[in-house]
Amino acid sequence: MPAFKSDFLRTMSERGFIHQISDETGLDELFAKETVTAYVGYDATATSLHIGNLISATMLYWLQETGHRPIALMGGGTSMIGDPSFRDDQRSLLKPEAIATNIEGIKRIFGRILRFGDGPNDAIMVNNADWLMKLNYVEFLRDVGRHFSVNRMLTFDSVKLRLDREQSLSFLEFNYMILQGYDFVELARRQNCRLQMGGSDQWGNIINGVDLGHRMGTPQLYALTTPLLTTSSGAKMGKSAKGAVWLNGDLFSPYDFWQYWRNTEDADVERFLKIFTRLPLDEIARLAALGGSEINEAKKILATETTAIVHGREAANQAEETARKTFEEGALAETLPTVGADKAALEAGVGILSLLVTAGLASSNGEARRHIQGGAVRINDQSVNDDRRMVTLQDLSPENVVKLSLGKKKHVLVRPA
Repeated sequence: MPAFKSDFLRTMSERGFIHQISDETGLDELFAKETVTAYVGYDATATSLHIGNLISATMLYWLQETGHRPIALMGGGTSMIGDPSFRDDQRSLLKPEAIATNIEGIKRIFGRILRFGDGPNDAIMVNNADWLMKLNYVEFLRDVGRHFSVNRMLTFDSVKLRLDREQSLSFLEFNYMILQGYDFVELARRQNCRLQMGGSDQWGNIINGVDLGHRMGTPQLYALTTPLLTTSSGAKMGKSAKGAVWLNGDLFSPYDFWQYWRNTEDADVERFLKIFTRLPLDEIARLAALGGSEINEAKKILATETTAIVHGREAANQAEETARKTFEEGALAETLPTVGADKAALEAGVGILSLLVTAGLASSNGEARRHIQGGAVRINDQSVNDDRRMVTLQDLSPENVVKLSLGKKKHVLVRPA
């Protein structure tokens, strides 16, 4: 990676964000001489972003911190189709009302990460429905569609892999990359936006926009992508026993979010501190040098700093304190994740296997049984060895909950409802 002159690209390089840049020298010179507007697009396919999106959102944060202007583009229009990139099948088509609800949920996270306003480098949020939903189809085909080569589009990995597996790619989905490319042109015209950023799987789509801008007379546009983030053991990031690691607390609690980062593999601590926290690089180097059990302190700092960015400092400190009480003092912390169980069902008895699945500590009865056979399951801190064990009202603690534990780090309170 070259030595960059601009603060932004130097920060991106030092912290491990850069996978590809369309024109490194040109983009570096642009950043060094003027305030640059750049964007990342987010389709509204759920009411929250997930930790995979946190990488690009953090890029927007550093863009703003180094004096430039970030745009968070909401895909109110493109979400009507759905990005087919590297998928085996077509996404479910969302109704406009669902998309609007999802965008409102996504806005919440950006309020914590970026500063919005009317200043020269204050962030703005725009919605591509503002222009995509007004397009005249025939005019769009004539003015924009003629610049796209189907032959070239078929060579992009996102399309080629789908076709190589002989899986259908609808005409609707094939249009997605044209619309995304057109978004770049619209933002260049409306906001003087010069750079689109995203994950490495978006490279083909972003380059489409760069090429379209050239053909339609915009200033030179640029592309920057991040590496596909996996753990050192090769697993794709963003999944937990409870499913996706969402950024909104109503879908994935701040405590569970904290625990996700606390469970980081030793070999990933330095890399994740660079990407997901705002700690100075010299402090990260100090933490990464910790050996033996001391690396756990670095993991706690990673967990707390990342949780503070997403959920606020108070929620992060509370999650850390809950973990400390639970693990170090063996206390019952009322702020642990809680699930409800039907009181009548508890009177009759609920099987431990189904309760583990309900609590999100196992994805199936089979997995729950393996956890029990491995000695990893406890009820109220007492080991469970019988996979036919029934949980009843007699198991309630004085606090009127059942503490269900998997290993030393995962705990859920079961409360009669």
